[in-house]
Amino acid sequence: MDIKPGKQPSTWVAVISDHRLRVALIPVGGEAVRLRPLTVGTSKALVRILNRPILEFVVLELAVNGFEEVYLGVRGYHNYRSVYDYFKEGYWIRVKYPFVDRDTRLRYMPRYETSGNAEAVKVMVEYYGIREPFAVVQCDNLFKLDMGRVFEFHRSRGADMTIVLKEVEDVTGFGVAVLEGERISRFVEKPRPEEAPSRLVNTGIYVLEPHVLEELFSSPTGQELLRTGRTDFGQHVIPKLIESGYRVYGYVMEDGYWFDVGTPERYLEAMRFLLNLRDPQLLEAAEKLPGVFLQGKSAKSVSLHMEIVERARKGLVKFSGTVLVGRHTIVGNGTYIEDSSIDNYCVIGSRSYVSDSAIMDRSYVEEGARVVNSIIGRHVYIERGARVINSYVGDDAYVGAYSKLVNVKVWPHERVPAYAHLENYEVVTHRHLEV
Repeated sequence: MDIKPGKQPSTWVAVISDHRLRVALIPVGGEAVRLRPLTVGTSKALVRILNRPILEFVVLELAVNGFEEVYLGVRGYHNYRSVYDYFKEGYWIRVKYPFVDRDTRLRYMPRYETSGNAEAVKVMVEYYGIREPFAVVQCDNLFKLDMGRVFEFHRSRGADMTIVLKEVEDVTGFGVAVLEGERISRFVEKPRPEEAPSRLVNTGIYVLEPHVLEELFSSPTGQELLRTGRTDFGQHVIPKLIESGYRVYGYVMEDGYWFDVGTPERYLEAMRFLLNLRDPQLLEAAEKLPGVFLQGKSAKSVSLHMEIVERARKGLVKFSGTVLVGRHTIVGNGTYIEDSSIDNYCVIGSRSYVSDSAIMDRSYVEEGARVVNSIIGRHVYIERGARVINSYVGDDAYVGAYSKLVNVKVWPHERVPAYAHLENYEVVTHRHLEV
């Protein structure tokens, strides 16, 4: 071989060891095709879940694990603009979340073109001169994990790379690892479920020694990967490292949780799980009724909370399961909401029904509408009597009165006419296809 491996050895609480990871890198690139229409014109890192961007949960988990430096590998206009404008240097995190005991500084990848997440990590390591072990996590993963334990595992095995693995029932869409003892002997990216060699999937959470990518990409093999644009960790880099004799180990998650929010279906699965944890810190809300968490601390928010609670106690509004309601959200009489997240500044009209769904900020649901097992984007208008079932509606879309959507994707800014009945359909015009 032309590569010679080096020889270097349910609440927001984390145990930080004396010898801990300080640095994490998060690739933020790609078009997130699987999560459309939610990611049309929006970075997947900024897609909102539980009334905050996905990436905020990722950075927060790193912060409570004691990470001091987080580097964001932003690529493309939407990723850079929206991520930088929201997160800036990151010092506000400690102010917003007082249980974080230290500052976490955010830095960004310069405007270099990269072909995959491993190349983005390579660029950041070289540009910022990172010379210590570091973590890599993905921007669309929600997880709770003691990274101190992962690092102790990594160091004690003398690993070049440690991959956090999770045993799952359905491996569809994931990379799959085969262990010999604790070392990964084989890695297959997205095999057919019936052909998967194990049920241990790649979470996209790694610990890497700084020499590994430098050695790989400076070799003839690595140069060929760069030249041909094959620089994805799962598809290209991990199999090549294993083949080349690097010490790639698998750390199997036994505690905590992990979700890949890469599709709308997995988004809803993660949302339901996190709602059911009923953790006030995680939800950033107070439980004002059993299972009903209301966000906001301003005088106006508190008065709206009191109004909702009073009407719920009178039976004018009904909640079931676990419900998160954002700041300055209005809920009409006769409305029933169960196991759902309603974001800030929404209006949910009277006699509406919302179940197992996420409705993002500033959306308006008129009276008598039904939203079931669906995701409604930002600033969406759903007219009276409309039914949205197992569907995903992009930002600023319009759903006409008494229409019925079943297994439908509505792209941003599109309009569904009144009384339309659509099943297994995608509402998209040529202006989107040309983007």
